[in-house]
Formats: sequence, structure tokens, C-alpha cells
Amino acid sequence: MNINGMNLVKTEEVDHFDRALQAYLSGEMDADRFQAVRLQQGIYGQRQEGVNMVRIKVPGGKLASEQLVALAEVLENYVPEGRAHITTRQDAQIHYVPLKDTPAVLRHLAGAGLTTREACGNTVRNVTACPLAGVCQREHADVAPFLQGIVEHFLRHPLTQNLPRKFKISISGCESDCAQGMLHDVGIVAVRSEEGRFGFKVLAGGGLGHKPREAIVVESFVEEKDLLAVVEAIVVLHNRYSDRTKRAKSRVKFLVDRFGAEGFVAKYREELERTRAALATHAYPKGQWHGGKSGDAPGPGAPRHLFKQAQAGLYVFPVSVPLWQLGAGQLQGLAALMEDFGLSDVRTTQDQNLMLVSVPEALLSALEVRLDGLRLHGPQSGDDVVACPGTSTCRLGITSSMTVAPKLNGGSRDLRIRVSGCHNGCAQPETGDIGIFGEGRRMHGKLVPHYQMYLGGNGCGGGAFAIKGPSVPAARIEQAVERVRQGYADIGESSESFFEWTRKREHGYFELLLADLVRVSEQDIASVSKDHGYQGDFKVLQLGGGECAGAVQDTVAAKFSEAAYERDCRNAFAVQRKYREALECIEAIARLVSQALAFLVGQNHKTSDLAEMLNGLRREHSVFEPLTEKLDGVLERYAQLKLTFDDKVFAAVATEIDGWMKEAEQACALADSRLNLPGMSSPPQLDASSIVASIGLSAQQEGDITLTR
Repeated sequence: MNINGMNLVKTEEVDHFDRALQAYLSGEMDADRFQAVRLQQGIYGQRQEGVNMVRIKVPGGKLASEQLVALAEVLENYVPEGRAHITTRQDAQIHYVPLKDTPAVLRHLAGAGLTTREACGNTVRNVTACPLAGVCQREHADVAPFLQGIVEHFLRHPLTQNLPRKFKISISGCESDCAQGMLHDVGIVAVRSEEGRFGFKVLAGGGLGHKPREAIVVESFVEEKDLLAVVEAIVVLHNRYSDRTKRAKSRVKFLVDRFGAEGFVAKYREELERTRAALATHAYPKGQWHGGKSGDAPGPGAPRHLFKQAQAGLYVFPVSVPLWQLGAGQLQGLAALMEDFGLSDVRTTQDQNLMLVSVPEALLSALEVRLDGLRLHGPQSGDDVVACPGTSTCRLGITSSMTVAPKLNGGSRDLRIRVSGCHNGCAQPETGDIGIFGEGRRMHGKLVPHYQMYLGGNGCGGGAFAIKGPSVPAARIEQAVERVRQGYADIGESSESFFEWTRKREHGYFELLLADLVRVSEQDIASVSKDHGYQGDFKVLQLGGGECAGAVQDTVAAKFSEAAYERDCRNAFAVQRKYREALECIEAIARLVSQALAFLVGQNHKTSDLAEMLNGLRREHSVFEPLTEKLDGVLERYAQLKLTFDDKVFAAVATEIDGWMKEAEQACALADSRLNLPGMSSPPQLDASSIVASIGLSAQQEGDITLTR
């Protein structure tokens, strides 16, 4: 199935995962190695042993009716009492899937064109977009083609298989930026310049969770032809410079801190020159541009009311999803409804709801009746509440966000409430009108569940992250939200937004407003020591934190991934006759793979001195001696190429270094059984000899090309 023009599924990957699972279950593969395979296929461990969460990528949130049916069938066949959970990244998640059934689940999803590939792990995650793409009157372009180009370019990209940590991208169709670019590693916003040209503003280094940061502008305007190169340059910076040893600081936002905004942009511009050159002959996504009309921006998520589309006579019908989850019957009912009404797509949104798109005006009433039969309806004032799974399933969860969130309400002013079970902020609390995340605080010798409050956030264009408020015991959070909500309601019929109102409060206003709720005496402990939904005293379970590859897997695989990326750059440069750049890539491959070998045997893998590494490997580790001898021969011919270029010698050296890389991968796997390096060093579809032949150039035709450094 081809949705959005994309075919993201490769069934052979599911077969590979199935074989790995059987090897793990039989004891032939250890847990570390299997974990790397599992995460790459979007399968995440839960708090509960023996079952897993399967995360399904939904680029831009767009689903077809057949895909709803596939989700429903997975629930019926493998998780009978389960629900499909919609996330703030427009993914779908299915929890409580028995590990033994995961290959069958992946195959069933693949049959409907749904992939889980790279939905977890240290890679480019699901690319989110304004859910109104293609139907909003304000947009400068339907961003769907650009989203498709980005998704297809980075899925299975050699550079993105072992990043230091995850990488998140959003794209919006106009300056309103309803996809909230400021909180992403890369935020892309379609803009119209003062001269009337159309292109993109690009933000980088945004992020929530630990030390939230608003993204900085790295490009105020770029043309569509440069978009992939711009994004790839930032991915390269993340891969090269982010700290792989301290996961809490391995995001692009910390690179901005480390280099400073100006320093980060300077490094980005250096890398952009190279990625732009490497992608010079690469096809790039193109859009249909227009000025866009004025009108109210709906904000993040689904519109809160029936929304008139740019297309005459058609409407977006927003659907409020109870507890952000849908059962099999509801999914099947929605699919049948879409078929009966002739609707082509439904979209998941960042507020964990759904949108039915392109509904003819004449069908609106009938549609409402059908939805009511599925226990679904349009948004109601006050129900704009978002929550992550928290302690219900998540290994990182501290508080029961799924239990407390339904008790909260945004009131008649329809405030946006965002509830996270820990500081990682998957519910995006820093962007809500009222956002909270769970934490534990020790008081009078007892651990007491709390919610850290954030007030007045808006992640869209012109907005800002919320103001940090007090931390309130979880038992009192309903009162705290009500009191803040009432304070805003007291301004009456004023058109002042909650965002504006919070910023006009004097310093310390919210601390004073909630002081009695924050204060806990020794006599109060019994009344605040339990979390919502739990009978026993609060405690934080030590479940080993989030899942990630081990140090060996992460470091060695990352080096091979980057070497594979250099191989692809080499081929691109060769086609463009940029021989100096192509030769530099060959040296980079040798250095990166040698660094992987050095790390594996405990040597200095951070040095860039290739001769030093090879001497150390030769001297102390005879197991790698055949590899070092072979590389010596390759480097000898490479040195001659640097002096006098010859296309046939280049082809031979390129082929040899690729073969050497493959042998090094096999040697690493033999040296450490925990490693999972499937296909890292597999040659590209077009081998080096074919690339050089495609140039149509020979030394005899053109004469020798002398390169100097």
C-alpha cells in the first residue's frame, strides 16, 4: 500500500527481526544485541515483563481506512483488551504485545503499508506536520511532498542508524507554525519573503524534557532545493559532536549551548557546504506555492471546532478521542464510516485526537450521528487534555499521568492542559496553557508524588515556552489547576489569551496563589503520600531507565554508520567529478572503521591519527593483523591517487576500501557477540566501478588530474 505517495515497508526487515527473535529466545543471541535489533524495529520494553509496546510511524499523521482496519486486527488477534494509543508525535502505539507475537504484528502492519522501522532508538523519529496540511487556507504550500522527501531520505539512511540520541523534525505550511518547530531538533516553516519568494525558515536545537530549550533560527530563508541538505547538515553535526557518553546531554539543544548560537550556526554552515555538494545531483521534493489567506490559526493539534477548508464546500471534522486511545471496534467503525462517506484520509494530531478531512457539507450531520454510535464526538470545551502513558506502561514513568489527566479540565475558556508522568515531557507540558510533569519529592522522611507546573506555554509561531511555576503534591493538583483556571476566568470576557495573561502577572504571583497547596506539614503527609490510582504509598521503581544500546554497540555501530555515510558521499562526489572530496571520503572511511576496531580492543579510538591507530592494532592485537595489512595496501594506492588521479585506480581503491570495511564488520562481530551490525558496510546499489564508468571520463581522454592539498 502506498499512502501519501510513500512506500516505507521492507518485508525482509521483518524476516530479519523474526530470525533475531528466535535466536534470542533460544539463547543464541544475548539481550544487548537483541535490544538493538528490537529498538530499530520500533519495539520498546514496558514496565511489565514479557510484553512490549509497538510504535507505528505515521508521517504527518495521515492514515487510510485500510490502515485503521489493520490496527484493529492487530488488537483483536494479539491484544484483545488493548487500545491503540495516539501520541503527541502523531504516532500510534499498541501496548501489551507479547514478545513472541511481535513478528506477526509487524507483518500484519506491513501488509497495510505501516512501518515501525526507526520509531524508537537513536535515529530520526516520526516526522510531524501541521495536521491541516493541504487543506488550510493560511498555508503557503501543502507540505506533504516535503515531508515525504524528508521521510524517505532519512529512513534507513546510513548516518541515522546510530545517532548519539533521537532526532525530531517538524514541518509547517505557514508562519503560524502549528507543528511547533521551536521544540524540535529541526523545525521547518514555510514562509514568504519580503521580496515575495517562497521557501523555508529553519530552526534547530529545540527540545523539552531535561533543560528545555527553544530552537534558534539557522536559516531565515532557504529555497526548496536546499532543504534536504540543510536538514542533513544538522543531522551530521548531531552525529559528530553530541556526547555519546552522557545520554542526558546528547541532543542538538546541548550543542547550541556548547558552541553558543553563533558558533553552532558557523559549524552548521561549514557542514552545509559539504552536504549541499554531496546532494547536488539528488532529486529534491517540490511543492505548489501560493500566498495563503488570512484567518485564525488553529494552533497545535486538531481544530477545536468544525474547520472550513481551502477547498470549497469541504470541512475538517475534528474528533475527540477518549483517553487518547481507540479500541478495535472504534477503529473498524471509523474505517467503515470513511468508506461509506467516501473519505480518503484521517489524521492523528499532536493533541492526541483525530481529524476527518474533506467532509462535504451535506454529510456533516450524518457523520456526527455515525460518530456518536462509536462513542466519539467533536471536541468539547475543557477537554483539550493531553497525557503520556506514565506509570501505566512506561519504564521511565514516575506518576500516573493517565489516571490524573481525566480529572483535569480546561474549563469554559478551553485551556490546553498537558500531563507528563516524568520530566522527559512526552506530553509537551512546556507548551500547554497549564502543563505538569510528575516527580518525587522527599518531605518529612517520606517520598511524596508531585507535579511540577508550567504556565502559559505556546509552541507555535510567535509563542514561547511556559513559565515555570511551583511543584504541587499530586493529591492537590486538581485544586491547583482549578485555582489557576479560576484566576484567568476572573478577567471576564477579555480577549486576552492565557499566554498573554500569564506574562502580565507580577513575579511570584503563582507561587503566592498556590502557596497553601505547596506547603505540606508533617500532619499532612498521610493525605499526600499516595499517587492517583494507587492504594499504597508512593515509590519510584528502578526499572533501569530508558532503553538504549550498550556502549560497545552504540560506539562501534556509530562508527560504521558514519563510514557508510562517507561511502555514499564519496560516490556522489565521484559522479560530480569532485575528486578531491571523493578521496577525502576514502580516508574518512579508513579512519572511522579503524576507530571502531580500536574502541573494541580498548585502545585510543578518539585520535584522528590513522597511522597511530594502525600501529597500535598491529602491535597489540594480532587478531586484526590481516585487516591492517590489507588496509596498508589500500592506503598506499590512495596516497598515489592524491598525487595523480586516475579513474581506474580510483575505482579499484573504492572497491577495495568497501570490501575491507565489510571484512572489518565481520571481524568486529566475531570479536564481540553483542554487536548488531547488519548491512552497515553493504555496498551501495551502484558500486564504485559503475559510478566511475558513469562519469564518462578516463585518464586517457582527459589526462592526469593532479591534486594538491
